[in-house]
Amino acid sequence: MKHKIFLTGGAGCLGTSIIDALLPIGHEIFVLDNFVTGKKQNLPNHPNLTVFEGSVTNKEHVSKLFSEFKPTLVINSAASYKDPSNWKEDSETNIIGSINIAKASIDNNVKKVINFQTALCYGRPDITPIPIDSPTKPFTSYGISKTAGEQYLMNSGLNVVSMRLANICGPRLAIGPIPTFYTRLKAGKSCFCSDTIRDFIDMEDFLEILSLAITKEIQTGIYNISTGKGTSIKEVFDEVASYLGITAPVVPILPVGADDIKEVVLDPTHTEKKFNWKAKYDFKQTIIRQLEWYDKFGVTDIYSHLSSQKKN
Repeated sequence: MKHKIFLTGGAGCLGTSIIDALLPIGHEIFVLDNFVTGKKQNLPNHPNLTVFEGSVTNKEHVSKLFSEFKPTLVINSAASYKDPSNWKEDSETNIIGSINIAKASIDNNVKKVINFQTALCYGRPDITPIPIDSPTKPFTSYGISKTAGEQYLMNSGLNVVSMRLANICGPRLAIGPIPTFYTRLKAGKSCFCSDTIRDFIDMEDFLEILSLAITKEIQTGIYNISTGKGTSIKEVFDEVASYLGITAPVVPILPVGADDIKEVVLDPTHTEKKFNWKAKYDFKQTIIRQLEWYDKFGVTDIYSHLSSQKKN
């Protein structure tokens, strides 16, 4: 089935890769983006792609755009994370925006909503890898607001597939340690590593499960999207240095910041069973593919949801 897809946050790393994957197979896509972190120039010129510059926080715009486009499927990729201290912007985009999307979806009989959620919803987990039934206990503005938005969607009565995402690596990645280390090492600048562990998943693996979520009769639910394997930030640094042919200098390993988490590794077991899916790329393959992309296209702005990482 070919869908009319309403994609929020379509100009970001995830959104543009989704567009690149779905347009060629016949889906029609409407993008709503305010271009705070996404880039308009990353969107292709295509007859089945419509782009509207605006915000999910504007209820009237969202309602009007839904009624005119009449989507059959919604992918909610919009998120505010640029400034960790801007609680108002985070709550407006991640909570009110999700409510507006839910209401418009109900009013227009949308068949399915696919929501993207941060793994930070689990806060500091009791165990890792983090099972899907672990309690949510976020403590950052981004995590709190995204979790509240997810809860509104899950209680809307809509068919909602909410994906709790590991760190997705792919074209135009502009957040996290990989672009940071790449740009700083190439420029001969010093680096530091936080004493933390994260899981990384390749964009192709993510797009495969997204395709399954679109096409399969998946019941409303929450799903961890991950390889289930953790990599320390120091290991990320070493991989980037090795790729660039730099003898890895001694770097300070900083203790976990007040707004950070020691280990975030999701358990994808539930997802693997429900979707009959498993990530194919390991971290070594994924980071090489990521760095090769940077070699070809470069790195633009780099963002972080952690105030403790806002350093020069």
